[in-house]
Amino acid sequence: MFFDLDDETELLRRTVREFAEGEVRPVAEHLDRTKSFPYELVAKMGELGWMGIPFPEEVGGAGGTSLQYAIAVEELTRIDSSVAITMCAHTSLGTQPIYLFGNDAQKQELLPDLCAGRTLGAFGLTEPEAGSDAGNARTRATENGGTWTINGAKQFITNAGTDITGHVAITARTGDDEITNFIVPNGTPGYEQGEPYRKMGWNASDTRPLTFTDVEVPDENMLGPRGQGFKQFLRILDIGRIGVAAMGVGLAQGCLDEALAYSKERVAFGKSISKFQAIQTKLADMATEIEAARLLTYKAAWLKDEGRDFSLTAAQAKLKTGRLAVKCAEEAVQIHGGYGYIEEYPVCRHYRDAKILTIGEGTDEVQHMVISRALGA
Repeated sequence: MFFDLDDETELLRRTVREFAEGEVRPVAEHLDRTKSFPYELVAKMGELGWMGIPFPEEVGGAGGTSLQYAIAVEELTRIDSSVAITMCAHTSLGTQPIYLFGNDAQKQELLPDLCAGRTLGAFGLTEPEAGSDAGNARTRATENGGTWTINGAKQFITNAGTDITGHVAITARTGDDEITNFIVPNGTPGYEQGEPYRKMGWNASDTRPLTFTDVEVPDENMLGPRGQGFKQFLRILDIGRIGVAAMGVGLAQGCLDEALAYSKERVAFGKSISKFQAIQTKLADMATEIEAARLLTYKAAWLKDEGRDFSLTAAQAKLKTGRLAVKCAEEAVQIHGGYGYIEEYPVCRHYRDAKILTIGEGTDEVQHMVISRALGA
C-alpha cells in the first residue's frame, strides 16, 4: 500500500493550509463573534477553484478528486469550521445533486456558477418531523398541468439564505409513497428563508428554516425522474459524510495544534506543562486517534474515487471523527485550563463547533444503523 500523496494533492494541501493560516485565521474570531457570513473568503476560494474541487473541468469544476476535496475541507477546518462547512455543504449538498441527477439543461445553467463559487447551492431535506427519519417528509408537491405547487417547510438548511445563494434542491412528497426532488430558485414567489438560527457554533455559517407556500415550479425543475428522491438523497448523504468526516479530522487536528503550542508556552511549577506526563498522555492519545481517523476518512474518499462502494467506510469515518472532534476539543480546553474557556483562544470556538459533527449528516445513532445494516446485522 502507498500512503504518500501525489505532488498535485500535496501542493493543494499546502496551498489550502497557507490560505487558512494567512486569510482565515486573522478573521475567524471576528466572524464567529459577529455572526458574519464569510463572503470575501468564499469569493477567494471560488477564484482558487476550491468551491468545485471534485467536479470535472468540462462542467466548470477543478477536475480534482474526492480525496483532494476531503483534504481541502480538513485544512480549512483546522482553523475555522464555519468557513469549512460553507464550502463543504455547498459542494456535497448544493452542487452534487445537480451534477449527479440534473439533466443537461440544468447542469449547463447551474454548474459553472456553482463550481466557481459565484453562487451557492443548498439542499433541503430535514423537516420539523423528518430529521433522522428523513423518509417522513411532509412537504408536498402537487402536479397541475406542467407545473408543481409546493407547500411545506424545511429546517437546519445551510447556505440557503446568503446574498449569493442561487437555489435550494428540496425533497417533496409527490404521492403517498413517493418522494421527488425539485430545484427551487431563490426569489421564487412563496419561497421564503427564515431568520438565521441562534446556534452553539458554526456562527459564521448560514443556517435557517425555509417555508414554501403555494410555490410553483415548472416540470423542468424536477431533479431526476419522478419518485427517485429517496434514493437520491441517500446517495447525497453518503457523499456528504466524507466531507463531514474530513471536518472532524481537521477540527481534531486544530485542537491538537493549539493544545501542543499552548502546553509548550505555559509554565507551571517551574517548567512548561508539556513536560508533565498527564499532559503528554493527552497529547499522545489525541495524535494517535487523529491519525487513525484520518486514514479511515482518506480511505472512504479513495474508495469513492475508485468507483467502489464507500457507504460503509464513509459512515464509519463520520462516526469516528465526530466523536473524536468532541473529545479532542474537550482535551484541548482542559489543557488550556481557564484560558480554554475564554473566547480569545481558538479552542473555545472549536469546542462549540465540535458537537454538531456528531449530529449533522446523520446522527451517531443513524451511523450505527447504517453500519450495522452494512454488516448484515
